[in-house]
Amino acid sequence: MEWSAENATKAFIRTLKLGNKAKEPDVAEFVSALAAGSGARLMVEACADSAGPTTLALIAAAAQTGGRVTCVVPGPDELRSSLEALGAEAAGGVELVVGDAARLLQSEFRGADFVLVDGELEERERVFRAAQAGAMESCGGGVVVGYNALCESSWPSGNGGGGLRVDLLPIGGGLRVCRVPAAAAAKRSQWVVRVDECTGEEHVFRIMSPRKKWIEA
Repeated sequence: MEWSAENATKAFIRTLKLGNKAKEPDVAEFVSALAAGSGARLMVEACADSAGPTTLALIAAAAQTGGRVTCVVPGPDELRSSLEALGAEAAGGVELVVGDAARLLQSEFRGADFVLVDGELEERERVFRAAQAGAMESCGGGVVVGYNALCESSWPSGNGGGGLRVDLLPIGGGLRVCRVPAAAAAKRSQWVVRVDECTGEEHVFRIMSPRKKWIEA
């Protein structure tokens, strides 16, 4: 994930223009610039309630990177209110999904390269860990960000799962940022080629390294 200052700046400006809808423009602007600057292509947000300013921030970032945005909400009520909050135009730039964010990050959205987790989620830590694990299994790495991070104490801090560093930034309600480098992701698996001595056929296997136990800070 090479950093693009141009993408970050343009996404920041796009998000500024959405400021009339944003309750916390400082968080939204930072998130948008970080996602776009990292060149994120699959962005997933796990919401405790409805989609909102941070979702708009990811939509602005996706406009720069050509990426895809998915917002996971807890239930049908939050889905309806998300559509109302975003408006028809913005809602067209995001896929709204009802479900268990951690499970989805381990299946349909495994390997997402930018994940945003609401600190007001009851299972915020489980979702954060799932996002970290998915990024570690992606050859390009990724970024995991938790917002509303100061409202609860049970977040990963210091060193995150697998020895990953998680930084706390005093922006808005607090942001926890974890960058999973491509090098860390590459260590998670390896390709092995075996040749059948009888037929001469080559068989390629991908071997996943044993999952590291998450280290609680």
